Parts: sequence; structure tokens; C-alpha cells
Amino acid sequence: LSPGAKMGCFTFIKVMMILFNLAIFLGGGTLLGVGIWVAVDDQSFVEVFGTLSSSVLQVVYVGYFLIVIGSILLIIGFLGCYGAQKESKCLLMMFFSVVLIIFIAEIAAAVVALVYTGLAESLLTAVVTPLLKEKYGKDESFTHIWNSTMEKVKCCGLNNYTDFTDSAFHLQNKVYPDACCDFKQTPCTEQLAASTNVTHGCLLQGCFDQILEEIKTNSGVVGGVAAGIAALEIAAMVVSMYLYCHLDQK
Repeated sequence: LSPGAKMGCFTFIKVMMILFNLAIFLGGGTLLGVGIWVAVDDQSFVEVFGTLSSSVLQVVYVGYFLIVIGSILLIIGFLGCYGAQKESKCLLMMFFSVVLIIFIAEIAAAVVALVYTGLAESLLTAVVTPLLKEKYGKDESFTHIWNSTMEKVKCCGLNNYTDFTDSAFHLQNKVYPDACCDFKQTPCTEQLAASTNVTHGCLLQGCFDQILEEIKTNSGVVGGVAAGIAALEIAAMVVSMYLYCHLDQK
């Protein structure tokens, strides 16, 4: 290509890099704002948007999740957008490094989820179970979201009914959530919760197993989304390296 064509290609890619990362930056800012809103005033969030659909987001604490994701997107968007606009090799390299770290972390998480499901469950249990014991029955919106999740997904707790043992709800009411008895027998005592059967004679499962089944059932969609995200990350790294290397030739 002639020098003019090369410069035109560089300018086009630079502009695309700026616009793409500006969108990421704005999206990250939006998620961060919503995350702070949920963390500070989650009751208002539930009243405005209603109960969230059954998903993994209902198992973790939504506000903090959005704050983390929003912050990461803000950093990536700023580094990519400002680095391309200023033609800063340092910022472009930082952008490349952050995206590469996230890409590697996603691969590691996928391997853990696929190969070491038990480990993934243990890690999730270590985070979610203390929240259940502390907030269920005490925090109105947290309780409402969990009740809706357990009713729709047909599950009880993260692993089983014992996740609610010695929780604020259990200590106050001396019973377990109605979902742990499949909403058929009340009050839901420990004996009833332990012996409650649902379909096919299986004990009522925890929400982790049920969500895992939903993910497996929709593995094609999940895989497609994951592949799309991975492709975008690879493209972002390639473009940032192109701009970085081209600056050496200017």
C-alpha cells in the first residue's frame, strides 16, 4: 500500500477504536451508576424494575456485581479511547494488557466452571451462603428476589435448605422458607424440608444445580455469547497492537 493509503487505514482504525471504546466507556458508566443505586437503595430499584428474571444475577448481590463490571468497562473504555485519540503508546499498551488479563481470566473461569464444577460451587457457596444467613428475612428486597428466584427455578437455597439454618429468618421464625417445602406444606419445618420431594422423586435441589442445568440446556446460546465476547476482545487487542506498532513507523 502507498503511504497515503496506509495513513488512511490508520486513521480509519483509530476513529473506530475511539468510537468503540467511547461506547464501552459510556456503557461502563451506566452500569456503575446503576450498581451504586442498587447497592445504596436496592428497594427503589426493585420497585421501579420489578423482580429480575431467573438468572445467575439473582444469586449474587446485583449491586456489587454491576459496580465491578462497570468499573472494569470504564477503565477499558478510557484507556482505549484516550490512548487512540492521543496516540499514546503507553495507554495503548495498558489497554492491551488489561484486555489480555481479562481474556485469560475468562478462560480460567470457563475451565474451572467446566472441569472443576465442585470448586466453582465451593467458591460461590463461600460468598453467597453468608449473605443468605445475614440478609434473608432481614433485607426486604434481598428476601423478595430470593423468594421469586426459588419459586420460578423450583429450588431451595444455593445448595439446599441447610443454607438457611441459623439465618436471621430461621432464628426468628423457627422454620425454613416455603420454597424449601415446595410451597405445599406449611409451616416448613426442618423435617419437612429435609424430606420434601418434587418431580421424579428427587430431593428439592439448590439453585446452583438448577441454574447449572439451565446453562447446560442453553449451552448453545451461552457458548455463542462467550465466543462473541472473546472475538471482540481478540479484535480489540489486535487493533490496539496495530496502532501501537504503527506509531513506531510515524
